[in-house]
This record gives sequence, structure tokens and C-alpha cells, in this order.
Amino acid sequence: MTYKPQRPFILGFCSSSSGSGKTTLIEKIIPILNSKGLVISVVKHAHHKFDIDTPGKDSYRLRKSGSYQMLVLNSERSALITESPEGNIDSVKMIKQMDQNVDMILIEGLKSLPYKKIEVFRKGVSKEKIYPNDESIIAIASDNLNNESIQSLDINNAHEVSDFILSLLKAHE
Repeated sequence: MTYKPQRPFILGFCSSSSGSGKTTLIEKIIPILNSKGLVISVVKHAHHKFDIDTPGKDSYRLRKSGSYQMLVLNSERSALITESPEGNIDSVKMIKQMDQNVDMILIEGLKSLPYKKIEVFRKGVSKEKIYPNDESIIAIASDNLNNESIQSLDINNAHEVSDFILSLLKAHE
């Protein structure tokens, strides 16, 4: 069955620490959601400085010369780079600038944003469960489920997590 929700449905994945499996889980559910006919975009929070441009290339030189934004594109790919030396990137504004004609935007990290989230908790890696103090968390995906007070999902079962997301999409229609 193909679902076409109001666009886009935004869902976050958060945890109390890195290495809990957020990226791996999202990587596994995207093909499942794609197989249902859904077009997915992803926002990935980076805790460190990063550069997707190449020193010496024209786009790098133009950006480093003082450009606030640099759009690099060809017929198959594009990348919009926004500079904010003051560290005041507005995450919600940037997400709203993404293509709104997709079916879903998945956000990895950025747990303070005002969107529904699935907490990812891995025993021995995650520090603590954060859902008891965050009402935006609607489910927990874990390898250590112990009578949780919210929807519990097996972190190692991407189909189960995908089915839960599809049920959210259906409710969002």
C-alpha cells in the first residue's frame, strides 16, 4: 500500500549520547519507507565543525571570500552551504527551506526541536533514557525494553520501526 501524507511529516530520532544507533536505524528504515513509495529527506546534526566543500575549488573560494550562502549544483546533486560564524543557525528555518514536496523529513539529533521524536537507546552506550522528561518523544527504540511507559520498538527490527512510522503517517493524513 502506498501512503501519501500531508507533506512533509517531520519525525526526529534522538538519544542521550552518540553511538546509540540513530544513523544505523535511519539508514535501515529509509529503504523500507522508499519501498512504500515515500520520498524521504534527512537532517543530520553534526556536533563538530565540518566542511563539505573542497579547498581550492571555485565554490570553496567564493564561500571563503565572504558569501553568506553558497549553492553548488549540477544536474544530479546540489548542496546549499550557509555560513554563520556567530553560531546562530536557525535549525527550524533551515528545515523549512528544504524541499517541502517530500513525504517525510527525518531528523537525526537536534533533540530540542519541536517535532515528534523516537528515542534511540542502546544498553551500554546510551547514558540515560530521556523520554520521561521530554513529551515530544512518542516512542523508544531499544535493545533493552523494560516495561516502558511509551510505545516500545525493537531497535534491531527496522520493519517494526517502519510500521510504527507508517502508522504515524496514516494518522497525520
